[in-house]
Amino acid sequence: MTDSKRTVTLIKGDGIGPEVADAVVRILAAAGAKIDWEVCEAGAEVFRRGLSSGVPAETIASIERTRVALKGPLETPVGFGEKSANVTLRKLFELYGNVRPTREIPGVQGVFAGRRIDLVVVRENVEDLYTGIEHMQTPGVAQCLKVISRKGCEKIVRLAFELARAEGRKRVHCATKANIMKMTEGLLKRTFEAIAPEYAGIEAEHIIIDNCAHQLVRYPEQFDVIVTTNMNGDIISDLTSGLTGGLGLAPSANIGNDVAMFEAVHGSAPTIAGKDLANPTALLLSACMMLRHIGQFAPADTIENAVVYTIELGKTLTCDLIAQEFAVTTSRFTQAVIENFGRRPDGWVAREHRPIRLPQVERRPDMVRPASRRVVGLDVFLESGEMPHAIGPALEALVEGTPVAMRSLANRGVQVYPLRGRTPDCVDAYRARFLLRDGGELSDSAALELLQRVGAKFRWAHVEKLQEFDGAPAFAKDQGED
Repeated sequence: MTDSKRTVTLIKGDGIGPEVADAVVRILAAAGAKIDWEVCEAGAEVFRRGLSSGVPAETIASIERTRVALKGPLETPVGFGEKSANVTLRKLFELYGNVRPTREIPGVQGVFAGRRIDLVVVRENVEDLYTGIEHMQTPGVAQCLKVISRKGCEKIVRLAFELARAEGRKRVHCATKANIMKMTEGLLKRTFEAIAPEYAGIEAEHIIIDNCAHQLVRYPEQFDVIVTTNMNGDIISDLTSGLTGGLGLAPSANIGNDVAMFEAVHGSAPTIAGKDLANPTALLLSACMMLRHIGQFAPADTIENAVVYTIELGKTLTCDLIAQEFAVTTSRFTQAVIENFGRRPDGWVAREHRPIRLPQVERRPDMVRPASRRVVGLDVFLESGEMPHAIGPALEALVEGTPVAMRSLANRGVQVYPLRGRTPDCVDAYRARFLLRDGGELSDSAALELLQRVGAKFRWAHVEKLQEFDGAPAFAKDQGED
């Protein structure tokens, strides 16, 4: 353990946050953790003061200085404020990896008790649909952009393997929907398969995300580390928490190369706030992850063993773990954990923890550079209340005599002109695909002329260039498109 104290930003949070945070501070001090706390604000009270991010400048400056934060649950109020303060913090500090361990604690009763579940979900934390890039294409059709980068995939895949190596784990599953979203989810799969051979001795396996969810509720003990995209990881990490006792026991870490933030994943539970009833275990186990991150392994082990021993013993449990008439207060549970320092639970095998070597990935934005590229066409997304058999011929006539031909018209990803079968139930957002009639490259001036021609008759919403990289098409076909 390091001899010098480490300054850590503490955000107590909303609702039950201050109670569980105070319990954690007390336990860490009793265990001899060398921490100086810098207490800051974020969340509901900040929103109420009119700051739309929910995160004041002083809090941002503190995290910039300390590089480590411990955070209680934050409320995202309805009716005021904008983005979630949680998401704001993750984005500001490029906390690209969300690490959610799930391990069965002896004494916690549940459907899977006795199965010795011990797994970690490593979720990409800043990309995917959670970039929040949304638009109304038409008054009745919304879209959200799913943004996946090679850089983001490489960072999260390497983090998953480095975590497995640091904890002596033997297998990493990559869970994607690459069978449907072959470019976005497929990019994670391809990155995983390219990097896995660098980690000899760790088994690497791809699994479709829906099968992963199915397997998690049948044979969860087969999993060790699961790496996945942002929304998939959000869903299955809550699922895995439910296998072993719920969110009240679930710790998490948000990892970046420069900053790390550790937090309980449960909510602010306003109905029991201020009543000394909350279970501090999730934030306490998150603090153990934090201690290991900063090299203070001994107090982390002491606290973890004492928490598990206290729960296994079953005499001093909070109301989420035992019937109300037998439950103890937050304060009494906290005291019990401290009293149990030095004791080891019978049904718990301590896992070896070593420092995680954070991934070093090329910093330049264009880390993927093709040898050749060309623009071969344009997808124009347009709004129309007409049916496909009227729109298609009109678009074909508009581009007569130009370098491009109209290849197809699609509605919600299905080709509707030329029609291959029955016309589906269309909405007023169409995508018209135009491709070069011959070789060469579509110039910007020709693309602008195409948009002017289409815009003379139709209202268009946005446009995508159709590109080839190293001779391979960099765009998907619609269902029914040749």
